[in-house]
Amino acid sequence: MTRIIASLAEISAPYDVLYCDLWGCLHNGKALFPQAVSALQAFRKKGGAVVLLTNAPRTKHAVKRRLDQMGLPEDAYDAIAASGDATQVAMLQGAAGRKLWHLGPGKDEDLFTLIPEWLKDQPPIERVSLEEAEGIICTGPFDEFNETPEDYRGRFLSAKVRGLKMLCANPDLVVDFGDTRIYCAGALAELYAEMGGEVLQFGKPYPPVYDTARSALAEKGISVDNDAVLAIGDGFRTDIKGAQAEGIDALFITGGLEAARFGADVEAPEAALLDSWLAENGLSPRYSMGRLR
Repeated sequence: MTRIIASLAEISAPYDVLYCDLWGCLHNGKALFPQAVSALQAFRKKGGAVVLLTNAPRTKHAVKRRLDQMGLPEDAYDAIAASGDATQVAMLQGAAGRKLWHLGPGKDEDLFTLIPEWLKDQPPIERVSLEEAEGIICTGPFDEFNETPEDYRGRFLSAKVRGLKMLCANPDLVVDFGDTRIYCAGALAELYAEMGGEVLQFGKPYPPVYDTARSALAEKGISVDNDAVLAIGDGFRTDIKGAQAEGIDALFITGGLEAARFGADVEAPEAALLDSWLAENGLSPRYSMGRLR
């Protein structure tokens, strides 16, 4: 059974590092959650380190720009590790070929332009039409507010027949942008895989993004054992299953993507409903709470 807590401070003492998700935990795509920001600041003030571990299909530089625009104070975190960073490494190393069809919105442009120094000697990636492509890099629908995965079935059939490999830069299926739920790259990748296409995933719950997080800590001179890390997230397929696979304790934020499941009060999940749902899904987060605070 998970322990329902009222604040991060209740259980933070044994942990040296937080891996904190963004969407649904720290913000809703439009605005920050002030109590969540304060919780991270308090954790750092006591000597802990915070990695913002996100399935954003962009580099950490683009993620930081957006967080700066939203007004996130820099004393709330130490480093950013993004699914886009892990995907970019595989892309530049030729995991799906050198001629790629980019399926995704223009805001993900930095994957192709902000190249880490240690990868600048790799042969260039050429973005081409689907008809010319050797592989696919998927960062989401072209129009994430109006399209669904089914809009791509025809193109995916053509790609699958040709044996094109897809690099998925965000395993999330959906995300809540304010009050609007939109599809992510993971939903497109799921359809492609169901159709028989080959997909490589790089964000939570898959290992590459956790390697990225550990590298980000190492750059800060921080080395930590898994038993001193707490992962915080609202995605049971990504944050919670990823933490379990890595052997890391997890704090499940019930008031995010799954808020409607656990009673009328988003801030206070009902224990019976929560325990039943977690058992049905084979999940065992050590802690749960309505909103991060």
